[in-house]
Amino acid sequence: MSELFFGAFTVARRYPARPARVFAAFSDREIKQRWMGCEEVSAPMIERLDFRVGGREISRGGGQDGAEHLFEGRYLDIVPERRIVVAFVMHVGGRKISASLATVEFTPDGAGTLLTFNEQGVYFGEDGWAEREEGTAAGLDQLDAWLASQQEAASA
Repeated sequence: MSELFFGAFTVARRYPARPARVFAAFSDREIKQRWMGCEEVSAPMIERLDFRVGGREISRGGGQDGAEHLFEGRYLDIVPERRIVVAFVMHVGGRKISASLATVEFTPDGAGTLLTFNEQGVYFGEDGWAEREEGTAAGLDQLDAWLASQQEAASA
């Protein structure tokens, strides 16, 4: 029987874009598909993004280990340009590795946005919150790079 590990983490990022733009990066399927992912899972494909309270999100991609990584989430609370709360389960290679609750907050910060991502979870077996925190931070860095590329394109 696998061991259970409980954990929580918070990752914060400042983006040079207004909350509406950063929020759209989570709520718009086409935009989210452009930046989503992390070092462990390259170019996950969003299969479903029903962005409303009670709606579901499903995405999957191949990991560096060759195993499929599957995200299955349900939106519990959405306040446009302010907050997203999602409960989700992660599977790797057909095995459930975690169940989590994540809150993403968007706070105006001058001409930009302070994004605060908080996750609380239970991890089944070897996948722990330290690895999830690293992957989340890498994904939010990708969002930063995508937002910067959009600003450069708009000013060119």
